[in-house]
Amino acid sequence: MDKLTPKKFLGQHFLTDKQLAQKIVRTLSADETAAVAEIGPGMGILTQYLCEKYTNFRVVEIDNDAVSYLKTHFPTLEIIHEDVLKWNMQATLPKNSFLIGNLPYNISSPIFFHILENMEYVQEGVFMIQKEVAERICAKEGNKEYGILSVLMGYFYELKYEFSVPPTVFSPPPKVMSAVFSMKRKNIENPISFSILKKVVKAGFSQRRKTLRNAVKGLEFADFPEKEKWFAMRAEQLSVSDFVQLSTYLV
Repeated sequence: MDKLTPKKFLGQHFLTDKQLAQKIVRTLSADETAAVAEIGPGMGILTQYLCEKYTNFRVVEIDNDAVSYLKTHFPTLEIIHEDVLKWNMQATLPKNSFLIGNLPYNISSPIFFHILENMEYVQEGVFMIQKEVAERICAKEGNKEYGILSVLMGYFYELKYEFSVPPTVFSPPPKVMSAVFSMKRKNIENPISFSILKKVVKAGFSQRRKTLRNAVKGLEFADFPEKEKWFAMRAEQLSVSDFVQLSTYLV
């Protein structure tokens, strides 16, 4: 198989700019012996440079045609033929691995929740996604873009918006701007449970126009000094550390 036809239902937009591909690969800070996995390699424009750089490397790909293409062009490549949202990271990756990829934009948010649920296996990630989503993830409190992933990812990872990417470097060109961002796991002593933090943050942003008191009324919290102040605010006004502290009072 010499060429792949992008599949719309899989959200495939293949990167065609080799210089940009090399720039994305250089953004990942893993050393040459680190365990690295690429999500959604497609025709392998990132894969070729990742194979050259890393000895402990594999890809995760759901598309049968892409898998056939990769087997032809990268015969020694380890391919995990799997839906990334069902991918068992614990069975296929060592802890503290590195992820990279041009993600399907229609499932990028679910992919990040999947990563957060397996965060001990993901030390760092470098991803290309829709620009608006990257801006939301990297947003700070007080910004209308600030939301659920901003808090959850911002607590466990250092987030950095790396650079913007125009539609012209893809085939077919998407109708939106793209961006590359990086996430590096923080070394947190006694971190709060992800499931507890997720419950509080999701409730808080479920009705983001309302005050926190109304948004989280289905949850019960013990009394604490900032309670009345925070409950009179909207979720987007609370910082990541505020949400973490709030979550410690969940009954």
